[in-house]
Amino acid sequence: MEQSTEVNGVNVSRMLEMKRLCGEDPDRADHRPTMVGQWIGGSRSRVEFKDKALNVGGPGNFDAMQLVLAALAACDIDLVAVHAAFLGLTIESLSVEVSGHFNLRAYLGLETASGSGYDAIDYTIRASIPGAEPEQLAYLRERCERSSPVGDTLARAIPVNLHFLANS
Repeated sequence: MEQSTEVNGVNVSRMLEMKRLCGEDPDRADHRPTMVGQWIGGSRSRVEFKDKALNVGGPGNFDAMQLVLAALAACDIDLVAVHAAFLGLTIESLSVEVSGHFNLRAYLGLETASGSGYDAIDYTIRASIPGAEPEQLAYLRERCERSSPVGDTLARAIPVNLHFLANS
C-alpha cells in the first residue's frame, strides 16, 4: 500500500490521485451542491447542506454578504495550501484579508439604486513559505488568479435563475 504524504495538512497522495482521475475523466470534477435555507425569524436563516448547518444573519452571525467575502478567503487559503503542498512547500503562515463595498439602497427597495451587490472586492494574501523560489510564489499567485472557484465565480457574470413559488 502506498504511503500517503501530508504537507500543510493536505494528503498530497490523495489529491494527486484525484487530479489524475479528473484529468482522465473530466466529468469526475463536476459538482452541483444544493443548499436549503429556512427562515428562522427576523433576518436570520438556517442553511443546510447534507449533515451540515449554518445560521446566517441576525445578532452574532455572519450575514450573507460577509459570507461571500469569507468564501473567497477560505477558497484561496485552501487553493494555496494544496498547490504549495503539490510543490512540496511547507507553509509557515497564510492569511487572506478581504474587503468589499456594497450599498443597501436597492435591498431596502429604493428604486433609484443601481444594484445591491458588491461593486468592488479587494483582497490580499499574506504567506510565509520558507525556501519558496520566486517562480513557485508566482505559480501560487497564478493559481489564485486562474483556479480559485470562488474567485472565478465572482469575477464573471454567471446566470442566476430565480424560481419564485408562493401561495397566498
